[in-house]
Amino acid sequence: MEIGISTFVERTPDPQTGNIVSSHQRMRDLMEEVELMDQVGLDVFAVGEHHRPDFIASAPAVVLAAAAARTKNIRLSSAVTVLSSDDPVRVFQDFATLDLLSDGRAEIMAGRGSFIESFPLFGYDLKDYDELFAEKLDLLVKLTKSERLSWKGRFRPSFDNLGIYPRPLQAELPVWVAVGGTPQSVIRAANYGLPLAIAIIGGSPDHFVPLAQLYKDTYKKAGHDMAKMQVSVHAHGYIADSSDQAALEFYPSYQHVMSKLGRERGWSPLTPQQYQGLRSPKGALLVGSAEEVTEKILYQQEILGLTRFLLHISVGTMPHAQVMHAIELLGTKVAPAVKKHLGVQ
Repeated sequence: MEIGISTFVERTPDPQTGNIVSSHQRMRDLMEEVELMDQVGLDVFAVGEHHRPDFIASAPAVVLAAAAARTKNIRLSSAVTVLSSDDPVRVFQDFATLDLLSDGRAEIMAGRGSFIESFPLFGYDLKDYDELFAEKLDLLVKLTKSERLSWKGRFRPSFDNLGIYPRPLQAELPVWVAVGGTPQSVIRAANYGLPLAIAIIGGSPDHFVPLAQLYKDTYKKAGHDMAKMQVSVHAHGYIADSSDQAALEFYPSYQHVMSKLGRERGWSPLTPQQYQGLRSPKGALLVGSAEEVTEKILYQQEILGLTRFLLHISVGTMPHAQVMHAIELLGTKVAPAVKKHLGVQ
């Protein structure tokens, strides 16, 4: 059971003062955060790709390469690479290079993307949303398995018997497929035999049990080795010394970001009552004491069969010292407790 942290490298206003940390300072803070993740023994650090002013990680592989130079053991993943609007060859080359720099710690988490800014930016049509991802995932998987390749598709120029370099240090660069709640995406991942990452950012984890079961059933039907099957969850959360402290510290920035996204997508603003519901024992938010977060991770592991859990800290910009303390608690209290309970390392 692996435990790690994901981030979009948020750069949002302080809800109290309106101040926004500079992009330079946010990146400096991030490097300190990932150094601490490595020191406290967390397993995975994952950076999501976005192309908007409130999240500044438009180039996850570059951020992860900087993290590789500051760490020794933690695995380095995107979360996600918006493969639909990118070139699979360049994605592979970027992460193969990262793999060499990090002594074999690189991973790709590929997704269709819940934000759409990259599509017009790179000249793609949203009407091709699913077809783009299907074709490009197929090419990316082939690139991980073959040094030389011929390719012909609809959305990317063809090439004939060309070598793709550099090759990674790992025998095969790991590729995960990240999904929100679309059954077809789950089936696609299972048919390829790729690990599945489920984003749970609202509602209840119980609602995702059928998707996890669909993945397992399809994976088995496709003839893949069930011992190699991997399922991960990515969820928002925060840890403090007490439940009340965590709730108070996390709410302002979380409410700001989720309400802003709500205005963009037609949701109602987040209310304190909804927040408390999400923090309930079976809610999607993992915000509380180390003991509470441990219990929620174990619950999701039990119902979904998880082999990995990524806590997204933080959703909106929080004081650096608070984030560092949350990382410390995740690595020194939550992760050991989860692994001890499961009898794994």
